[in-house]
Amino acid sequence: MLSKQNFLSIFFFFSCIFSSSLSNPDFITLLSFKSSLLDSSNALSNWVNSTNPCIDSWLGVTCHPTTHRVTKLVLENLNLTGSIDALSQLTQLRLLSLKQNHLSSAFDLNFSSLKNLKLLYLSHNRLSGNFPSGIHSLRRLRRLDLSYNYFDGKIPFPELAQMPRLLTLRLDFNSFTGKIGPFSLFPSGSILEFNVSNNFLSGEIPAIFSRFPVSSFSGNKNLCGKPLALDCFHRTVESEPAKPGDVGMKNKNKKGVSDWVVFLIITVDAVAILAALVTITCCCYCNKRRNSGAQERIKRKVRPAGSLNSMGGFYGGGVGGGRDEVMVVFDGCKGFGDVDDLLKSSAELLGKGSAGTTYKVVVDGGDMMVVKRVRERRKRKEVDSWLRIIGGLRHSNIVSLRAYYDSNEELLLVYDFLPNGSLHSLLHGNRGPGRTPLDWTTRLKLASGSALGLAFLHGYNKAKHFHGNLTSSNIVVDHLGNACVSDIGLHQLLHAASISNNGYKAPELMPNNQNNVSQRRFTQKCDVYSFGVILLEILTGKMPNGEGETSLVRWVQRVAREEWTWEVFDFELLRYKEMEEEMVGLMQVALLCLAPFPRDRPKMSMVHMMIEDIRTKGGRQLGDRSSIMNDLSSDSSPSLSESTLNFTSGS
Repeated sequence: MLSKQNFLSIFFFFSCIFSSSLSNPDFITLLSFKSSLLDSSNALSNWVNSTNPCIDSWLGVTCHPTTHRVTKLVLENLNLTGSIDALSQLTQLRLLSLKQNHLSSAFDLNFSSLKNLKLLYLSHNRLSGNFPSGIHSLRRLRRLDLSYNYFDGKIPFPELAQMPRLLTLRLDFNSFTGKIGPFSLFPSGSILEFNVSNNFLSGEIPAIFSRFPVSSFSGNKNLCGKPLALDCFHRTVESEPAKPGDVGMKNKNKKGVSDWVVFLIITVDAVAILAALVTITCCCYCNKRRNSGAQERIKRKVRPAGSLNSMGGFYGGGVGGGRDEVMVVFDGCKGFGDVDDLLKSSAELLGKGSAGTTYKVVVDGGDMMVVKRVRERRKRKEVDSWLRIIGGLRHSNIVSLRAYYDSNEELLLVYDFLPNGSLHSLLHGNRGPGRTPLDWTTRLKLASGSALGLAFLHGYNKAKHFHGNLTSSNIVVDHLGNACVSDIGLHQLLHAASISNNGYKAPELMPNNQNNVSQRRFTQKCDVYSFGVILLEILTGKMPNGEGETSLVRWVQRVAREEWTWEVFDFELLRYKEMEEEMVGLMQVALLCLAPFPRDRPKMSMVHMMIEDIRTKGGRQLGDRSSIMNDLSSDSSPSLSESTLNFTSGS
C-alpha cells in the first residue's frame, strides 16, 4: 500500500510539472524556436518537452523565480542556424544575447512586444532586412548591438532619440544607408559606445558625435566632418557641378595648354622629388652618425659558442665543456638570428626596478621587443627549469616570453613589445591639463582582460603557478587595447623574492601579520589580493602607496565610514553616473579579493566571471548602496557565498 502511495505521489508531482510547462507560453515559444533551428553541435539537447525550462535548467535560459517566465536567453557562439522570429513572443525578456551564430529572420524583425528588454546582443549573425521596428518603444533598453550582420536601409535616428536610457549603439559592419541624424532630441550625452563604421552612410557627422573616435565612423566613404579627416566644406566645393557657362572656358583653356608646358611641369616635379629624396637621405645619415655615440646598447659580455636552434633549444652546450652560456628560444620568436644580433642591437632604457633594468630593443629589420637584464638570481638549474615553464605560456592576455640568454654574469629575458603602455601609466600618468581620461568602458575591459590572463596562469597545467609581484605596472596594453599580464614569475628568479610595493602585499605576507605567522609563503591567493588592489586603482584613480592606515584599502574604508559620496570613485568617472551599478559591482568584486583571510578570497576564474557578468550584462542589482558601503567600512570583507549570491540575483 505504501509503495502505491509513493507511486501516486511521484506521478502527481511530475504531472504538475508537465501541466505547468504546457500552461507556460514561454515553454511553447522556446520549443518552437528550437524546431526552426539547425543545431549541428546539439547544444540544445536538453530542450525537450518532457522537462521544464525553469526547473531543469535549459541551456541559456533563466526564469523569474516567482512567475516562471523567461527573463534571460543567452545562446552565444553555438553555431546555431535558423530563424529567430519566434522569440518575439518572449514578452518578459530582459536580456537577449544570440551573438556569434548563423541566425536569420524570414521577415523584418519587430521587437515591439519585448517591452521589458534591457540588453539586446545580436552581433555576428546573418540577420538582414530593414532596421528592426519597434526598437524605439523599448524604453528600458540600455545596450543594442546589431553589428556584423546584413541589415540595410536607413537608420531611424529620430526614433532612437526617444530612448533616454540607451548607452550602447553598435551598428557597424552592415549595409545601412542615409545620413546620421537628425538629432534634435537625441540624448547624445548618455551614449557611451557608438559605432556605425563600415556601412554606406553619407553626409556630415553631427557635432555632438565628434567626441567618438575615428573608428566609430571609418569605412563610410561618403561621410565627412570631425572626427574624420575629410572636411565637408572642401569636399562640397570639389564636388560642386560646373556651371553651364564654365564648360566652354575649360575647353578653351585645355586647348591653350601646349605639350612643352606639360613637359616642363613633369620635369620640375621630377627634379623636386629627386631633391627631396637626396635631402632626406643626407639628414638620416647625419642624424644616425650624430646619435650613434649617445645611443645605449645592450653589450655582449662573453662571446657565446655553439649554434642556435631556430625552433628552440640551447645556444652552446651545458656548463660542462667550458661553455658557460646558454640561450633558449621559444616558439614564435622572430627578429634576431642569434645572441650576437640581440646583444648588439640598439636599445632604449625604459626603466629600472627591483628585479633589474628594462630596455626596448630594435633589432635588424625593425622588429621591437623588450629585454630585461637581471643580475642577481637563483642557481642556473632552478632558473632554467622555471623559465621553460614561463616560456610555454601562450595566451592573448599574457605577455609571451620569447627567449632568454643566461651567462655567469647576467640573465637576459626577451618579451614581446606592446605599444600602449601599462595600466599604471594610463591611470596615473599626466593627471594635469591635457590628459585624456580613461573612460569607464575601457577600464572595465582592462579589468576583465587582466583577470582572464591571471586566471589562465593559475589554472595552467594545474600546477598552482602564481605571478608573485602583480601590480598595475605589470599589466600592459597591446595594439588592440587588450590587457596583458607581464613579468610573470620574475621575482621567483631572485634570491629574495618579495612584492616590491607593500601597497599590493597581502596581509599574510606582512611582517607584523598575526593571522598566520607560521606561514608567510606566497600563494595564488596573494595574487588575488594584489588584483583587488588593482581594481581599487581602476575605481578610485589613486595609487596604492604606503601600508597600514596610509594604504589605498584603508583610505577607501575611511571615506566610506565618514559618508558615502562619489569621492570614493575617480573624479574622471563623474560623467558616467548612469553606470553607478557597474562601478559598485566592481567595488564588490574588489572586496572579495581583499578579504583578510586567504581562504575567503575567490579564485581568479570566479573573479573573471563576475567582472564579465558586470561588463556584458550592463550591471545588476547588487544590493543597496548602504550595505555595500558597510562592507567597505568594516575591517573584513563579505564572504564569497554571500557576495556571489548578490551577483546572481538579477532584477
